Amino acid sequence: MSAMKERDPIRKDDSWRTFDEIMEMAKKEDVDMVLLGGDLFHDNKPSRKSMYQVMRTLRRNCLGMKPCELEFLSDANEVFEGAFPHVNYEDPDINISIPVFSIHGNHDDPSGDGHFCSLDLLQVAGLVNYFGRIAEADNIEAKPVLLQKGQTKLALYGLSNVRDERMFRTFRDHKVKWFRPNVQQTDWFNLLTVHQNHHAHTATSYLPENVLPDFMDLVVWGHEHECLIDPSQNPETGFHVMQPGSSVATSLVAGEAVPKHVAVVSITGKDFKIKKLPLKTVRPFVTKDIVLATDKRFKGVDKMKDNRQELTKRLMKVVDEMIEQANADWLAIQDEGEDAEEAPPLPLIRLKVEYTAPEGGQYDCENPQRFSNRFVGKVANTNDVVYFHRKKTTASRGKQTAELPEGIDENLGLDTVKVEALVQEFLAAQSLKILPQAPFAMQ
Repeated sequence: MSAMKERDPIRKDDSWRTFDEIMEMAKKEDVDMVLLGGDLFHDNKPSRKSMYQVMRTLRRNCLGMKPCELEFLSDANEVFEGAFPHVNYEDPDINISIPVFSIHGNHDDPSGDGHFCSLDLLQVAGLVNYFGRIAEADNIEAKPVLLQKGQTKLALYGLSNVRDERMFRTFRDHKVKWFRPNVQQTDWFNLLTVHQNHHAHTATSYLPENVLPDFMDLVVWGHEHECLIDPSQNPETGFHVMQPGSSVATSLVAGEAVPKHVAVVSITGKDFKIKKLPLKTVRPFVTKDIVLATDKRFKGVDKMKDNRQELTKRLMKVVDEMIEQANADWLAIQDEGEDAEEAPPLPLIRLKVEYTAPEGGQYDCENPQRFSNRFVGKVANTNDVVYFHRKKTTASRGKQTAELPEGIDENLGLDTVKVEALVQEFLAAQSLKILPQAPFAMQ
């Protein structure tokens, strides 16, 4: 994700440096093509510097005299748009050795006059093959890019990002049409790349795996930031799902602390295997949660009078240990002899502290930004190293103005509650009804 934290004086070059590493890996591994799952850029209108770095990396690693061995079998006008609607490695004026295929994500989506996005600029320059466009979000036609090498045939599908609720509704209403090769359908390896929420944040703000067609062999899932690159099989549909995650940490959450990888996918006939490659330029990130009341290192601090200084001292020791761990993690994945004298980059550190004190005690916590500023020169995120929070308390249910219908009280104890269904059931018991949403929904 290029241009991430571009205005941060410490982290401004992280994203393009890692993108450069990824493309150099592709060249070293002698891959046939590179597949990107969206959000090549963090901003809808990337800066000149960001665009320059991406174009520089693509030109340096993708152009060359080595012929591309992929045979393009699609009707180019059906899968590409723009001034040059053809695959770039068949352009007689450009020597492409490693073609890049990409869909757009929610950060680099088309907008404005002409409905262009940053990928359109890269495509018109001959550096990227932008596919998976969605002309009508309420009536999607998914047409594959058909490629062949030797006896292996690949049908590459792409679904660029659409607002999650709208995408959910389109699939629910069966308004997605999947096109398939009209010859030897069972011989094709079907690969889909999407850029949507993978997990249900609300009832309709995600794309369930089981609505995707079961003729898929592999789904590469973009948008989600946690790196879960090992393929997992969906027991209902049978296809495998890979979630590469973001190439750099975009927020200070536990999912971003999972080691970042890319994968080389080797396809032979209908079978595939992957080779995981760790990213070595990624800034190390360590996160930890502690509860002061139960952590032995803070035993008795809550009983001390004016304990801010002592509490701060002990918390600083925890952060110092996290910094040491981050540096050790970074050194562990570096190749021996390669940049041996290079010091680890300043790490990202996030310490979440639950400071609810036992009865009769208290914790006098320092201002989190002032505490974080103590680590200037030691960490990359000097303003948000620590996050203080109290234990969440469950509010007791007050008096109920109307008796709940039988059966609802038990449902409230379930982990997952369909709120809409409960509301409808409750109102029905009171001889009331809720107005339908559809007539008022904004089209």
